[in-house]
Amino acid sequence: MNKPKAKDKGRAPANEAAAEKQRALQREQDRKEPAEGGSGDKEKVPPQTSRQKYPSELPAQHLVKPGLEADMELKPQFLAPEYEGSGKLKGMVALITGGDSGIGRAVAVLYAREGADVAIVYLSSHEDAEETRRHVEREGRQCLLIAGDVKDPKFCQEAVDRTVKEFDGLDILVNNAAFQEHAHKLEDITDERLDETFKTNIYGYFYMARAALPHLKKGSCIINTGSVVGLRGSPQLLDYSATKGAIHAFTMSLASSLLEKGIRVNAIAPGPVWTPLNPADRSAEEITEFGKQTDFKRPAQPEELSPAYVFLASPVCASYITGIVLPVTGSVGS
Repeated sequence: MNKPKAKDKGRAPANEAAAEKQRALQREQDRKEPAEGGSGDKEKVPPQTSRQKYPSELPAQHLVKPGLEADMELKPQFLAPEYEGSGKLKGMVALITGGDSGIGRAVAVLYAREGADVAIVYLSSHEDAEETRRHVEREGRQCLLIAGDVKDPKFCQEAVDRTVKEFDGLDILVNNAAFQEHAHKLEDITDERLDETFKTNIYGYFYMARAALPHLKKGSCIINTGSVVGLRGSPQLLDYSATKGAIHAFTMSLASSLLEKGIRVNAIAPGPVWTPLNPADRSAEEITEFGKQTDFKRPAQPEELSPAYVFLASPVCASYITGIVLPVTGSVGS
């Protein structure tokens, strides 16, 4: 089988245009406000509940959107070295949007460790996508890279079709791609930005699920990435929080719709996670306080989320679970 190419040259201009649009929205927001520092509680020692030690102090770094994991000074931890695969997803095929970095990359690695071949949809971070592919292949599985914009329903259909053609089927869809840009007041959110956020975060989930559904069968599943801000709201992420709440409702509704077909649909609601999404949203000063409002006094690392995606994907673990929003937030009670 020929090795998949990292870059879809025929679609690259549209992808780069979408990435530039996101950068323009970021620049617009940056002009509207001064950089602000947070006020996290620095006196308490962050608790550790694992043999794996996770950092609580973050570098003062700002990334240009959409954010490249390769450029992060503190690299996210995604390999989950203490996680041992046991064939929970043996012979399955997974398609992960936003799989080039962050949570998506960590999920791709563990899915491969559990025996699945993986297709990854990503916008324009080709270097990150190649790195993810290398790690999937080190786990002994195949990885297909598909560059494109999930706001485009035709691209979503093409991504599913390419995955099915490459791997002769599809068992797991993980909707994970997202656009996020903070704002301190409602008036800062332009129509263009609102459109970008909703079309990426919720339209893209609908498009991918709709395209995947004809190929899913009894025992297949869809997993959507929600957020703690979809549960609680966020005063500085008004549009993003609204899309995450919509994702939670979409998850429960689609679960009811597909249960008779034997297809499960669930969501995971992460709290703050150290991925390129966040330093690409916040100033260097603000990002040093990221995650310190949680009970753990730090953000999660992607490898602390990925086992939950394995659990919900595996029929031997979660055959009796559908329509839930699983919080992995780093705080008690939510």
